[in-house]
Amino acid sequence: MSVSLQDFDFFRAWLQVRSGIALEPGKEYLVETRLIAVASRRNLAGPEEVIQRLRKSAWPELETEVVEALTTNETSFFRDWRPFEALRTRVIPQSMERRAAEHRLDLWSAACSSGQEAYSIAMLLAEHFPALASWDVKIHCTDLSKEMVARARAGRFTQLEVNRGLPAPLLVKYFRQDRDGWVISDALRSRVSAQPLNLTGPWPALPQMDVVLMRNVLIYFDVPTRTAVLGRVHRLLRPGGALFLGSAETTLGLHDGYRREDAGGSILFRAA
Repeated sequence: MSVSLQDFDFFRAWLQVRSGIALEPGKEYLVETRLIAVASRRNLAGPEEVIQRLRKSAWPELETEVVEALTTNETSFFRDWRPFEALRTRVIPQSMERRAAEHRLDLWSAACSSGQEAYSIAMLLAEHFPALASWDVKIHCTDLSKEMVARARAGRFTQLEVNRGLPAPLLVKYFRQDRDGWVISDALRSRVSAQPLNLTGPWPALPQMDVVLMRNVLIYFDVPTRTAVLGRVHRLLRPGGALFLGSAETTLGLHDGYRREDAGGSILFRAA
């Protein structure tokens, strides 16, 4: 049985309040597909019973599972390589110059999924900036999904995952094989910290950031939510700090505290 229009409207509003995700009309099939899987795991009759339980707000574990089921966790190592090239050629050298007195850098991979973006950054820094070995470098990664955060902390990836975007020399240099998977080196994992964070909810204490990567996240939010998130990120970025968004995302018309910058084929936004 398909989800009724009444249930779909309730679910759209419920999901937006808890995650900021704005489902457009016509996404009933997506909701049904994701909730069928949740219902199966929880021994519920189907999507209708899942929504009935959500209406009662008496099952926090189910609510968390439903939100995580509706998030998109598409990622890969060095995904869309241009931002990493901009980091290598421009952003990291400039950040090192600004932070030379402190010998500290803080970078944030927001909506990190299972951690490939954060560990790609860690490998880039190790490969191209040996001077940072003596610096206090922290790569903070966060995600709405607690399951994804646990995977990012573990730094363990399947053969399929390391086959997507990770050059073979980096696999050999920075990973060890463990049974049917690959584990990132302790040296790189020590620079990455992961914790749950709902971008539309309360944020934990975070340091001032030199770089924020929040790619392909704002597209799931409505305009007021995008504006609010960009404002919070701006307050967290150091002056001159760089924000990377997805190719279809922008700060223009949403927040006037950023300056758009073309970085060799990649667009970034500087905190004014």
